[in-house]
Amino acid sequence: MSDHPEAASGALPPHAQLIHMCIASWVSAVVYAAAKLGLADQLATEPKNAAELAGPMRLHAPSLHRLMRTLASLGILTERDAQRFAVTSLGEALKADAPGSARATLIAFGGTFWHGWEEILYSLETGNTGFDKAHGMPLFEYLSQHPADASYFNEAMVGFHGNEPPAVAQAYDFSRFKNLVDVGGGTGNLLATILSRHGATRGVLFDRPHVVLEAPSLLKARGVEDRVMIEAGDFFEAVPAGGDAYVLSHVIHDWNEERCLTILGHCRKAITPDGRLLIVEMVLPAGDTPHPGKVLDMVMLVFPGGQERTEAEYASLLGKAGFRLSRVVPTASAVSVVEAVPS
Repeated sequence: MSDHPEAASGALPPHAQLIHMCIASWVSAVVYAAAKLGLADQLATEPKNAAELAGPMRLHAPSLHRLMRTLASLGILTERDAQRFAVTSLGEALKADAPGSARATLIAFGGTFWHGWEEILYSLETGNTGFDKAHGMPLFEYLSQHPADASYFNEAMVGFHGNEPPAVAQAYDFSRFKNLVDVGGGTGNLLATILSRHGATRGVLFDRPHVVLEAPSLLKARGVEDRVMIEAGDFFEAVPAGGDAYVLSHVIHDWNEERCLTILGHCRKAITPDGRLLIVEMVLPAGDTPHPGKVLDMVMLVFPGGQERTEAEYASLLGKAGFRLSRVVPTASAVSVVEAVPS
């Protein structure tokens, strides 16, 4: 009998755990390839083998078979007779129109974006973004110049934060607000979710022109298009005035303190005296407590150049911008609502 706790519990020894963390990128690459190739859609109607798919997809049949065999070992495909493969229930989620936007998320994060991670040591040495080093320009400038990547990114944000909007809408009482301004609100996913619960509230969706282009279809699909005014602009220059609540969902964590204070300063000028500023972010717990925001904090370092923050760090940031943090409202998801009032 072994006296090692790892052996008794069935857990891997420390060196194996570390190696598994490292080689997780291998699986990421395989699943990214399946998403990029649209393999689940190619198998949507009937099982097929690699030889049947390779010609139309312009791929090397033996190599494609090896990919499909690997995907079957991961539970994404299943092998039938004559080396034909079909999608499983897990694989169904990789289809282009599947709920949750998994395909778009995998393409966005597993392709162009991945090169930023190759420069993580540069980020740690300089405090600058690995994405900028890899691509020669900041993330959001890149997206403005690459519409296809921007479209995948917008859809990925809906999928990646999928359980957050209903959790936020349930945890925080938005019914008191008549005019809700969603600053940097993307295609309107969070705003639509809130308005769906509060029929008397109207909203303003504010984001850059290339982002809000895709908003009308989402708002129409959610049945709230008649209560949302879409405004295109740049929150580093100004934000729409007169809102009694300003929502910043996954905006503040994208930027360094100087740029955050610019955004918050514009919100301070625009908000009504008794209004509320609502920052929707992952608020980091202290100490060794595990939290997805702590890994996301490294994403912020390497990609846009921002950071995740603790409650104390939000209180300090808000104070410098003319706000007072009044409370932090947890939700059933990883994010909280940081509520602030003009000071």
